[in-house]
Amino acid sequence: MTKTPRDPQDDTREARLKAALRANLARRKAQGRARAQTGEDNEQHGPETPPNGQPPGNED
Repeated sequence: MTKTPRDPQDDTREARLKAALRANLARRKAQGRARAQTGEDNEQHGPETPPNGQPPGNED
């Protein structure tokens, strides 16, 4: 197969995709840090378990 010349528009699209991925990664990292901070706060109050002692979602 022969390679076709790159379209300059592809370069701008690629740059936009890279920027979007970086922004998404930064947002997810910040979200994870916030959740971790919230998790530390919840540990001080004890684990959240229902009165039956089973983890949620095991109701039959």
